[in-house]
Amino acid sequence: MGLGTDIRLSRLFANPSGNLFGIAVDHFVGYGNVRAGGLQNLPDAVDRCMTSHPDTMTMTPGTAKNCWPKHVSEAALIVQASYWTPDDRIRGQLATPADAIRLGADALAVAIAVRGETEGDFIRWLSDAVRAAAPYELPIVAHIYPRDYTDGVKIVFTPDEIAYAVRVGIETGVDVIKVGYPGDEQAFAEIISACPAPVVMAGGPKEPTLRDALAQIHAGMRAGARGAVVGRNIWGEADMEHAARAYAAVIHDGLDADQAVARA
Repeated sequence: MGLGTDIRLSRLFANPSGNLFGIAVDHFVGYGNVRAGGLQNLPDAVDRCMTSHPDTMTMTPGTAKNCWPKHVSEAALIVQASYWTPDDRIRGQLATPADAIRLGADALAVAIAVRGETEGDFIRWLSDAVRAAAPYELPIVAHIYPRDYTDGVKIVFTPDEIAYAVRVGIETGVDVIKVGYPGDEQAFAEIISACPAPVVMAGGPKEPTLRDALAQIHAGMRAGARGAVVGRNIWGEADMEHAARAYAAVIHDGLDADQAVARA
């Protein structure tokens, strides 16, 4: 790791807390109906999310090109390199490290799935990105999601599978590993303690209430996570500004879910 990588990583974790509060609006069209939900108007969603002053914003290269210019210097930009659906209906790569550099990004996110017949292809995406980013000293943030095929195909968050996802990130040499909360604080603490790279949490599937979502993040922070990058549990809320402020309170100020909801 060189000076350039160190500088860019310091921008991701620039908050005095040492933790990272990120918002992701990188959900590709394959996720569903683009006329409904919090991302139906991407420019508006980016603007509203930015009112909470997140440390990072993760978005696809096209969203960055069209929606980020007015927010340059307000947060660190992370460009999402890949898109896929759990059933592999669509999967591909949107950006290279060179593309991210041209867009002024401080890191490249590479989202992959593990388990299943296409696991090798996804891991190759990640290792290729690490290799291609090295000359630019551009950090790679790996978003790693294990799949289960017992009844169809779905993303799972068991301790064993989250540990496996983290190991994939370690062995491919990424700089930051983003995984879901495994539902077991002690198990997550053990996983994090064995990982030499910073681990941040994924926001996960949409929870029934904002408090439920925040409680998971609070537990993960107690376990040693260095923050979270959240998508639908922020922009999926009617009051996304309030939700984002509550996440920041948990991640940076150590508040629990009830305190964060009340203060935000």
